[in-house]
Amino acid sequence: DSEGGLYVCMNTFLGFGREHIERHYRKTGQCVYLHLKRHVIEKVPGASGGALPKRRNAKLFLDLETNSDLNSDDFEYEDEAKLVLFPDHYEISLPNIEELPALVTIACDALLSAKSPYRKQDPDSWEEELQASKHAKTLVQLDNGVRIPPSGWKCSKCDLRENLWLNLTDGSVLCGKWFFDGSGGNGHAVEHYKETGYPLAVKLGTITPDGADVYSFDEEEPVLDPHIAKHLAHFGIDMLQMQVTENGLRDNDIKPRVSEWEVIQEAGMKLKPMYGPGYTGMKNLGNSCYLNAVMQAIFSIPEFQRAYVGNLPRIFDYSPLDPTQDFNTQMAKLGHGLLSGQYSKPPMKSELIEQVMKEEHKPQHNGISPRMFKAFISKGHPEFSSNRQQDAQEFFLHLINLVERNPVGSENPSDVFRFLVEERTQCCQSRKVRYTERVDYVMQLPVAMEAATNKDELIAYELKRREAEAARRPPPELVRAKIPFSACLQAFSEPNNVEDFWSSALQAKSAGVKTSRFASFPEYLVVQIKKFTFGLDWIPKKLDVSIDMPDFLDINHLRARGLQPGEEELPDIAPPIIIPDDPKALDTDESSVMQLAEMGFPLEACRKAVYYTGNLGAEVAFNWIIAHMEEPDFAEPLVIPAFGEVASSGAAAFGAVGLDNQPPEEMVAIIISMGFQRNLAIQALKATNSNLERALEWIFSHPELEEESEPALDMMNTENNANANILTETGSEGPRVKDGSGRYELFGFISHMGTSTMSGRYVCHLKKEGRWVIYNDLRVCASERPPKDLGYIYFYHRIPS
Repeated sequence: DSEGGLYVCMNTFLGFGREHIERHYRKTGQCVYLHLKRHVIEKVPGASGGALPKRRNAKLFLDLETNSDLNSDDFEYEDEAKLVLFPDHYEISLPNIEELPALVTIACDALLSAKSPYRKQDPDSWEEELQASKHAKTLVQLDNGVRIPPSGWKCSKCDLRENLWLNLTDGSVLCGKWFFDGSGGNGHAVEHYKETGYPLAVKLGTITPDGADVYSFDEEEPVLDPHIAKHLAHFGIDMLQMQVTENGLRDNDIKPRVSEWEVIQEAGMKLKPMYGPGYTGMKNLGNSCYLNAVMQAIFSIPEFQRAYVGNLPRIFDYSPLDPTQDFNTQMAKLGHGLLSGQYSKPPMKSELIEQVMKEEHKPQHNGISPRMFKAFISKGHPEFSSNRQQDAQEFFLHLINLVERNPVGSENPSDVFRFLVEERTQCCQSRKVRYTERVDYVMQLPVAMEAATNKDELIAYELKRREAEAARRPPPELVRAKIPFSACLQAFSEPNNVEDFWSSALQAKSAGVKTSRFASFPEYLVVQIKKFTFGLDWIPKKLDVSIDMPDFLDINHLRARGLQPGEEELPDIAPPIIIPDDPKALDTDESSVMQLAEMGFPLEACRKAVYYTGNLGAEVAFNWIIAHMEEPDFAEPLVIPAFGEVASSGAAAFGAVGLDNQPPEEMVAIIISMGFQRNLAIQALKATNSNLERALEWIFSHPELEEESEPALDMMNTENNANANILTETGSEGPRVKDGSGRYELFGFISHMGTSTMSGRYVCHLKKEGRWVIYNDLRVCASERPPKDLGYIYFYHRIPS
């Protein structure tokens, strides 16, 4: 509350704004609150050039914080604290040792001196916020005539051509240590600093019109250099040489930008900032751009806007006593922050004039800091709770899982993404087939590298690159593989070999192929380009490709058709369960492990998923991952039990039924995570001797169970099917899907820059009000050249028939 300050309950230590404190008192009966209010004293120039204090209230938020630079030398703080007693609003100014009991005084002092909860929840993220170097303003640069060429750099002491740093005092180009970026070096830049004391260096290859990577040897950390353009110009480097006109690059400009980082962020272009509802940026909390990009896309969808922002008053009214631990409350607050427009306002004209007079530009850091949201949504997750970069697709599935587990009202917004996949598996020897269905939320398209339309250019580029590497010359201009979207779609629809396929017709292993089709089309289609793979050395790598993604997409030809005339089904016989005497023989299917790892999941989690689902394939293991992502040991290494343990506890892993004839709870949880009811999951597992794959087939082959549903479930299904657009392909017990036409229009995409999902940066582009907008953390601007061909995750919405 910008005027009322913050009220903290002295019993629960929860904070409330002025508009909610009365409701909390009536709801809980707690009557003692600590009232905190911060006044900002803004220094304004006086007549004699001094600074006169100008007092104003500071805004206090629970977790949506503006990013105004109130830490600069232009501001000072004055804090005010009072103890307030309800219902009479009796106030006692603090400190007040005479009137207050010692216990109350100690509690107030402890609360006032406590660190911010955001720093406690995510302390590492604060280390990522770079500070301006103390040497930047007073840096001395030698007038020695040194000019740095645009390419061809090498270390002046060892001729190394990578990981090079330009000393901003004397212009020396020297190599860094290996830990600067992992690419290697002999430490000559550090040695030079020890010899000369010249403190600042910039990494060559990172210079763009938006800035550069600067390191301070004296401060021993990466820093910001507010005067970097001036310091680089001293050595003949023009940061802004790639500026463009409204129509694009100038005729006399240098070669167009091809770097993935430059193209995706539209670097060097004059992008117009956007303000207002739906144009609010999000602060990067330290490698949290994956979260920012996904949430911007999510809250551009009307169903999510209605579910959380439209229901905000009701969600707040019925929130628990501790709203920090309530998913729907946190989603509603985040959605309100992004869509209200309160945190995305253009600068005042007076502020712009002041910046011009001071000959400096302070960007208006509108936006929100989703610290509390990130702390809650990543709680207990070994990857998202860390400060490392993550896979945006993996986070999207994690978010959908939380939405599914925390319903808000009768409409589940995640229904718009859910669809059914029909998988047709055929035994190559007997020619018999099996049809199964599974739930999915993302269409994963393989990259058809063999279909590149510029193969000759790629071959020539690779030869030049190797020659340059051998001769230690600068690499040639990048040539990116151009892949037709139609080839990727064709690769998706083609049959794939099934590893270790067990044919029930032959009662033995045989060759098998699997084909996937859409049993239903979602309201919103999410398409992931499978750019990440593993090399022969098992090192993750990214395919740097350009795919001509269409604005309009028609996939009606991929509609499933079911069992065709003349096809004969495979017998419903399960493979024998064999527990070997040697526990080392319990190997996991590495092809399934790598298939899951390519999706961005931790490698050890993939091994456990394949192991605990009995090597039944990547699809079954994927559902295990979704059901177990919240467990604290999710990414811990797989520990294969000894033989005695296999006999006792291994039953759950291999699908055996317990002595009480109850199926393993892990199996039940996997099926429930797919959207089925618990009673149906138990019934299916009992009917198939707890064989997970056969249990799923059993569910889809028994639609008549709709009539046998329990009364409570009937009522639930009646409510769930109130929306006429919701169709249930497999009866009321099956997952809810919004089926319809397979014609779509592109409205957003998330792009990744870097060589791995565990590093780099994410940026989101969304089409709003007929124009493309780039969301690059706090920066929200009108896009001039949306790089639709370089995206990683694409969002399509169905075109009404």
